[in-house]
Amino acid sequence: MAHNPQAAAEVIREQAPGFQPRLALVLGTGLGALAETIEHPFIIDYGDLPGFPRAAVEGHAGRLMLGKLAGVEVACMLGRAHLYEGHPAADLALPIRALRLAGCDTLILTNAAGSLNPRFPPGSLMMLSDHINMTGVNPLMGANDERFGERFFDMSQAYDRELRRRLAVAATALGIILNEGVYMALLGPNFETPAEIRAFRTMGADAVGMSTVPECLVARHCGMRVAAISSLTNLAAGMTDEELSHEQSLAVGALAAKDLSRLLPEFLSGLSSDAA
Repeated sequence: MAHNPQAAAEVIREQAPGFQPRLALVLGTGLGALAETIEHPFIIDYGDLPGFPRAAVEGHAGRLMLGKLAGVEVACMLGRAHLYEGHPAADLALPIRALRLAGCDTLILTNAAGSLNPRFPPGSLMMLSDHINMTGVNPLMGANDERFGERFFDMSQAYDRELRRRLAVAATALGIILNEGVYMALLGPNFETPAEIRAFRTMGADAVGMSTVPECLVARHCGMRVAAISSLTNLAAGMTDEELSHEQSLAVGALAAKDLSRLLPEFLSGLSSDAA
């Protein structure tokens, strides 16, 4: 898809005149309810943003909402494209780069994931401390775009330490249990086998999913700070007798979404007070 993220950024500026987002927020499977609290939003369909890959999975609306959330100017992506839908990896770079050009310097990612850690039950939240990319691809493959970052870049702090500290403080203030662990990204679309899950636990993964890592890579390449939270929807294959399904992910994810819908505004209000 030979689109320039500048074109999408220009549409954002045209559709939301005078509004400059500070923070980009990606809402994953079943987590769209939080967007309803954005004040006086500008709403842009992904189809109107040049180069934005369409989100085709149930629970992903495919719209960009711009407005204030807890006092912070945000650009909120309701839904994301996934590699398993057949999108070239490079296409997943464009939305993040467009939001960077529109003014965002921070990215908060959310997703639905399976828990590999018996101490992190379904319905709970996990903040990402790090990730393992097992998708086999990277959205930055190919010619490097020097406008955004250098060819080889550091990922030793993929998820910003200060943002993680602030999320933990916000969770404590609300009495929300916020686990912290390592997220493993797989290509999908199938759920994993019990043997794979045993291997991934040995490798140090606490949760497994099919998103988030490509966006983190792109954001870190262009200098954005990143934090991410998984809504844990199930115990992974072999850890329970239950059969896994997307419907289950949506149903259990709704429970964790309630805590996430409280946590993120509390976190953002802290950022807002700092900027005041």
